[in-house]
Amino acid sequence: MIGFLLQLAMTVAPATPVDRTISTSGDAEVKVAPDQVQVMLSVVTADKTVAKSKAANDDRVAKTLAVLQKSGIAPKDLQTDQLSIEPVNDSNGYSYSKTKEPDGYQTRRSITVLLRDVTKFEALLTAVLESGTNHVDGISFQTSELRKHRDAARSMALKAAKEKAEAMAKEYGLKVGKARSISEGSSSFGSPYLRGGLAQNMVQNVGGGGEASDTFAAGMISVRATVNVSFDLE
Repeated sequence: MIGFLLQLAMTVAPATPVDRTISTSGDAEVKVAPDQVQVMLSVVTADKTVAKSKAANDDRVAKTLAVLQKSGIAPKDLQTDQLSIEPVNDSNGYSYSKTKEPDGYQTRRSITVLLRDVTKFEALLTAVLESGTNHVDGISFQTSELRKHRDAARSMALKAAKEKAEAMAKEYGLKVGKARSISEGSSSFGSPYLRGGLAQNMVQNVGGGGEASDTFAAGMISVRATVNVSFDLE
């Protein structure tokens, strides 16, 4: 009797449901034209004494800031970093040995500019180099509507993930159901970012008395998104 009841219980016990899911990822890229550019500049001077080196740097920085303000750069789009002064003792003015007295002192101040009109970029860069700025540390083209383009890229990535899941499920005669979990992977904002190249050529051209030619094209910015989605299988 006991054996019969045990066998009956085993027969009517509900089977544990088996989850059937499929997980995929989706990637998307949106290309947009930049509408602003961030320029990282440095003014570097060297002289025999701290006072002379700093005075020369202050003069160049003041001239650069005047040019930027005259060009219509708003105060909120202009930032100067903390001043740094270091001893130097070689002909190039960039290294220092503790074994001997310094030959002089190098002063550096960095300036970051956000230009909201890309068409004025080359003229502005030429003007600041002529005013006394002698280093271009970086140029980054950007979009003021980054959030909008990231949302668009994310939506495209979600669609791509579902289409991939449907194509994979179809191969086994299955259908994709509701999404069970969604997570966002890494998103990126790619822009032409220059350290050297055009920037160095412009420094050399202006420093040598020439004029920077109007031959620069900003190109397109890539805004990328990645998502990971898990779907039920029917």
